[in-house]
Amino acid sequence: MKPYSEMTKEELLALRKDLKAKYHEFQGRDLKLDMSRGKPSVDQLDLSMGMMDVLSSNDDLTCEDGTDCRNYGVLTGIDEAKELLADMMEVNPNTVILYGNSSLNVMYDTVSRAMTHGIMGNTPWCKLDKVKFLCPVPGYDRHFAITEYFGIEMINVPMSPTGPDMDMVEELVAADDAIKGIWCVPKYSNPQGYSYSDETVRRFARLEPAAPDFRIFWDNAYGVHHLYDHDQDHLIEILAECKRAGNPDLVYKFASTSKISFPGSGIAALATSHNNLEDIVAQLKNQTIGHDKVNQLRHVRYFGDIHGMVEHMRKHADIIRPKFEAVEDILEKELGGLGIGEWTKPKGGYFISFDSLEGCAKNIVARCKKAGVVMTGAGATYPYGKDPYDSNIRIAPTYPPLGDLIIATELFALCVKLTSVEKLLKDMQ
Repeated sequence: MKPYSEMTKEELLALRKDLKAKYHEFQGRDLKLDMSRGKPSVDQLDLSMGMMDVLSSNDDLTCEDGTDCRNYGVLTGIDEAKELLADMMEVNPNTVILYGNSSLNVMYDTVSRAMTHGIMGNTPWCKLDKVKFLCPVPGYDRHFAITEYFGIEMINVPMSPTGPDMDMVEELVAADDAIKGIWCVPKYSNPQGYSYSDETVRRFARLEPAAPDFRIFWDNAYGVHHLYDHDQDHLIEILAECKRAGNPDLVYKFASTSKISFPGSGIAALATSHNNLEDIVAQLKNQTIGHDKVNQLRHVRYFGDIHGMVEHMRKHADIIRPKFEAVEDILEKELGGLGIGEWTKPKGGYFISFDSLEGCAKNIVARCKKAGVVMTGAGATYPYGKDPYDSNIRIAPTYPPLGDLIIATELFALCVKLTSVEKLLKDMQ
């Protein structure tokens, strides 16, 4: 079929009639399918069930250094677990603090501490007239929710396949000391699945911010979440690059085992410079005596080391890969060459990013919902939920069973066609 933009009004009207009939057919199927969030499927959760058996009431819950994991203490985490998470994050274990189950919680706390007590002796953000954050878009809605919650002004920075627009980032941070941070998902980004290029990482490490307390919030959520064994994205390690550039304190690097073991019961970690660690620990000791060491030990006993974790992630990939490929195949078959949408083809992570014709995303998502398929809300990938182009839609293929996912994607493609035809007809009037 030729591109929709080349069709006559009569052809578009005939096509709309045909598409509406197909849509009503879908509505009659009483679907109840959810593609709204990037959650692991039940099959993926089942992969980690062995973790429930590695510790029992008969086991020795003592660490290698003699620490009894059942008791208080060890504020920054047990050494064995630090080593495992450090290998996962490609950093030195001495740079790591282990937390509870959620890296998002750690990011929230990090912003909260900066608001109330400041970073490394600088003025607490709450005492400043204005605090701003850079937000690569489309991006992760929960990042934006944190900064919005604290009343921080968010500035959109366009994303490309190599990462954020670094000319813009460099210019903004150098000119405005109210800009205190930037959100980054550097590998298999949410939602496009892009990974930052070597040049982008090097430029981040060499930023010259006007604010001495500017920090890069480097959320490496998908560091080991590849879809393919032999075709993977690789990232320059940011902490080492910052050290080389003479900017050791510039980055907070976050990660967790949330989509590796159990999302609700994993381990979160923060890696950063010695100066930042001292600053964080001085405040953290007032917040907790230590996080769940039994869970830390459980993860170490289950995975053994990074090689065990990598092997475990291959099993995740075997479950997820066919789902991503199914979505991509359907989008290509149904929408390829029509000129009404573009989508990413990531090599890892949890999402596919879809861009419709301008002004169509909200209608597409609403149509899907009306026919029984819940998608991530249109606009969610932008600060304040406002996509200036109303075009970006995040597709989350991981959670539904493959059969349901295929039906949901077919309906999605149909809704894209119908909404696009209606937009083109409206533009003709």
